[in-house]
Order: sequence, then structure tokens, then C-alpha cells
Amino acid sequence: MSRPSVWAPKVAALIKSNNSQAALAQIKVAPTVKDLQQLRALMTADGSLLKHRQIDEATRDMIIALSAPRLHRSP
Repeated sequence: MSRPSVWAPKVAALIKSNNSQAALAQIKVAPTVKDLQQLRALMTADGSLLKHRQIDEATRDMIIALSAPRLHRSP
């Protein structure tokens, strides 16, 4: 059994402390789509996603980017 990720609660804490620049930097290097979705769920639950438009856009963009298939170079 794997441990639950602590990334989303930590980034949510950054956002709640009004450090959105640090949160945006973390969102750009998010580990997985699941972590981003968990962050969006946490922020939607407390209503802070509506207050932070940049965070909303950044999370949506990174979910799309991480979900896209990767292009690999042939050997």
C-alpha cells in the first residue's frame, strides 16, 4: 500500500498563506495529475479556487500538459 501524497495539502497551505507565487512555482513542477486533481478538490471544498484565478488556470493547464501523451525520439 502506498502512502498518500502530501504535496496537495502543502501547496494549499501556501495558497492560504497568500504566497501564490510559490504555489504557482510548485504547480508548474507538480508530480502527477492525481496530485493536481487533489489540490483542486481541496481548494474547491473550501471555496478558495474561486478567489485565486491564476491558481485555477495554472492547475487546469498543468493537468492538460501532464495528461497529454509524450513524444519520444526514436533511438
